Amino acid sequence: MEAATQGRELLEWYASVGVDEAMGDVPVDRTIVVPKNLETPTPFSRPTHALHAGHAESRDPVGVQTPGVPAFAGTTTPVGAVEAMGDAQKLARAANTLEELRAAIESFEGLPIKRGATHMVFADGNPEARIMFVGEAPGADEDRIGKPFVGVSGQLLDRMLASIGLARESNAYISNIINWRPPGNRNPSDSEVALSLPFIRRHIELINPAVLICVGGVSAKALLDTPTGITRLRGKWIDYTSEGLKQPVPTLAMFHPAYLLRSPAQKGLAWADLLKLQAKMKELGVL
Repeated sequence: MEAATQGRELLEWYASVGVDEAMGDVPVDRTIVVPKNLETPTPFSRPTHALHAGHAESRDPVGVQTPGVPAFAGTTTPVGAVEAMGDAQKLARAANTLEELRAAIESFEGLPIKRGATHMVFADGNPEARIMFVGEAPGADEDRIGKPFVGVSGQLLDRMLASIGLARESNAYISNIINWRPPGNRNPSDSEVALSLPFIRRHIELINPAVLICVGGVSAKALLDTPTGITRLRGKWIDYTSEGLKQPVPTLAMFHPAYLLRSPAQKGLAWADLLKLQAKMKELGVL
C-alpha cells in the first residue's frame, strides 16, 4: 500500500509540473560502451519532442538501438496532440461571445499545465476598448488572483499605459497567449503556445480591436507567426490578419514589463514604442 501511495503521489507531482508523456518504457543504459568505429547514427535517434521542449541536447549511443524505444522514435506526432488541436480549434470557433470563449477555455483538457494552475487567467480591462494588449502567460500573482498583469510587471505596465492616456479600467483590454500558469513560471513550450493559439485568435476576433499590442517575444512570435526575436520586431507596425476579422489590425510588438524590470536600460526603447502607439491611436481617432 505504501508503494502504491508513493507511486500515486509521484504521478500527481509529474502532472503538476507539466510532464505529459514518457520518453520510453525502458530506462536508457548510459553505461553502454560504444565502439569508436561506429560512425553511422541510428535514424532519428534524438527525440524531437525533447529538443522542442527546451531540454539540453541528448544523444542515444551512436549505432546502438535503445531497448524499448522504436528505431524512429520522435518522428511521429505525440499521441493525442492532433486530437487536442482539433478540440481547441472546434471549441474556439464555436464561441460567439466572450463568456462562451471563457467557458470553452475552461472546458479544454488538452493542456496539462491546467492541472497545476489555481485559476484560469482570461482577461482584464474594458472589452469595448479599441486597444488590446496580449502578453505571454500568467505568473504566480496572476494565477492566484485570476487576472493578467497584476504583479510587479503589471504595475509597471499600468504606469506605462497611463503615460499615454490609457487605463485598463476604461480604454484598454488585456489578455495573454496562455491562459494557465506554466509550472515554476517557466516559459510556455511550443506545443502549449500552439494549443492556445486558437483561443487567443478567437479572443482577438471577438474584441475586434483597432490596434493590437504584442507584449513580449512569446506573444509577438506566436501572433505574427515569425521566428524573429522581440529586439528586431519591436517598434515596427505589422498587420495582423485572421479569418474572423473584417480587416487587418495594425500591430506593434514591445518589450515585456518583466524584461524592462530586469533591463532598465531598455526603458528608452519602450518609451519610444509607447509614443508610436499614442501617435497611431490619434491617427485612428481612438484616443
